[in-house]
Amino acid sequence: MLRALARSEQLLNILRTADRFRIPSCLCYTRRSTKEGSVPSPVAHLQRDNVRVAGRLKRDALFFLIAGLVFALDQGTKSLIRATLAPGESVPPESWFRITHVTNTGAAFGILPDQSLLLLVTTVVGVAAIVLYYLNPPVHSIFLTLSLGLQLGGAMGNLVDRLRQGYVTDFLDFRVWPVFNLADSAIVVGVAILAAFLVLSDRKRAT
Repeated sequence: MLRALARSEQLLNILRTADRFRIPSCLCYTRRSTKEGSVPSPVAHLQRDNVRVAGRLKRDALFFLIAGLVFALDQGTKSLIRATLAPGESVPPESWFRITHVTNTGAAFGILPDQSLLLLVTTVVGVAAIVLYYLNPPVHSIFLTLSLGLQLGGAMGNLVDRLRQGYVTDFLDFRVWPVFNLADSAIVVGVAILAAFLVLSDRKRAT
């Protein structure tokens, strides 16, 4: 009996000692105090890092999805035109808008004809510049992601044409404007969105 009481007393002493060194749960999950002030806990740092990573993954997914869709639509429509129309052929023959199969050795809208090598080099540089600008943007915005995704998809579409054929396939013919393709349209729309975004951002900072 005495031995049992002694063991119970020892057990109580051990529990009291352990209770003195117990770490409050609030310090483990929120913040810990120091002489200099309140410092975020490792768990809080980890949560913020996870949020940043998740946000970056969403932006990357949207960026490459836009670029991939533009590239796929551009290449698909060009393949259809090459398979169904001979170079120079138009459907319908006479209309304010028609589909005309044109082989373009110049830049968009027929600028700089017969400059395939120069345009190939500038296109590669342009693709690299778009990717670098996306990886190091001045600000994060869905409009910036949309703009750069459109430009990358369009540039890659025309780059593949130049590498594979030595020229770009154009087919959108409004009669009053040089014939162009979906890649050219995506690049122009992307540049317009980027220009508008930069102008509006400068105005917002000025106010």
